Amino acid sequence: MSAENQGFNTRAVHAGQAFEPRTGAVVPPVHFSSTYAQDGIGGLRDGYEYGRGTNPTRDALQEQLAALEGGSHAYSFSSGLAAEDSLIRALTRPGDHIVLGNDAYGGTYRLINRVLGDWGIGNTPVDMADLDAVRKAVAANKTRFVWVETPSNPLMKITDIEALAAVAHDAGALLVVDNTFASPYLQTPLALGADVVVHSTTKYIGGHSDVVGGAIVVNDAELAEKIGFVQFAVGAVSGPMDAFLTTRGLKTLGVRMDRHSDNGQAVAEWLLERPEVEAVLYPGLPSHPGHELAKKQMKKFGGMVSVQFKGGEAAARTVAENTSVFTLAESLGGIESLMNYPSEMTHASVKGTELAVPVNLIRLSCGIEDVEDLIADLERAFTFLK
Repeated sequence: MSAENQGFNTRAVHAGQAFEPRTGAVVPPVHFSSTYAQDGIGGLRDGYEYGRGTNPTRDALQEQLAALEGGSHAYSFSSGLAAEDSLIRALTRPGDHIVLGNDAYGGTYRLINRVLGDWGIGNTPVDMADLDAVRKAVAANKTRFVWVETPSNPLMKITDIEALAAVAHDAGALLVVDNTFASPYLQTPLALGADVVVHSTTKYIGGHSDVVGGAIVVNDAELAEKIGFVQFAVGAVSGPMDAFLTTRGLKTLGVRMDRHSDNGQAVAEWLLERPEVEAVLYPGLPSHPGHELAKKQMKKFGGMVSVQFKGGEAAARTVAENTSVFTLAESLGGIESLMNYPSEMTHASVKGTELAVPVNLIRLSCGIEDVEDLIADLERAFTFLK
């Protein structure tokens, strides 16, 4: 059976993971070598020359990522922001413009606005659900990228990838989808018309909160060549141990995402019934404005839940600081449940801008624990509310 005809979990376990031929080791070894012996000047063995350019462990992860996202080329980076930085520098030039969601991850906006803005890259934040507003913003500038997160971080907005791809392509722009929250198990943007998929592999792909990384996946050889050149020239590559840990996590992505999604759904439904809650932002709820679209372009709804409190900032802070199963910490997507107060943590860099996160909002990353314990933990935290 060819790989493209295999199911997701089969590809996750086997893509790029052929056994080691000399000993038969089922798990491929981790290659720590920084350089490779040549058979005479320029006589490279399987193309391996120097660790910044190529590494067998990283190559295996890249093959695995491409197989799961349905792409032809994947690149593994030292972090999600390193991947985004390399993508933008590979495919834009000073004077180009990026139209991005008005609730983008704070780190992405900081990179585009404050770092690459000084390089001459402009940006316009837009509500991605308003296609007319997107068209207007794209037409008003020399737009190279339309950049979207769906579900978004942390407002959990759902964007129509197919429709947005049409808007971008009509204007000669590329659609970039940050697929970190959904992961390739729940959503494959390339199949819906996106040109580029980016990930913080630190999150669901790695899945164990023990490795930082990023990825870019494309289905176009010309784009891939440009991205690969910048990765080699700049050198923000994942190290072999990081690549190995990410591969190990990726093998169980499907079974983990099933549990994350089930727990997220149950927690969201419980929160919805609480009198202290003003709003629950979770695409698996029929009341969510993007619910029907999420059903169409996602397999399940994921483990990320955001909640807003009637008691305002004080209530959000109180709950965030009084859980024990949910850990108050940055990041998301690990097997353990995490609690985040975005306004002062992950999205502090966008305070005072139109991307600012409501101060009464906390973001939950529901792990794979027993859901009864997650709900009991939240219920205890709610007792501190007055």
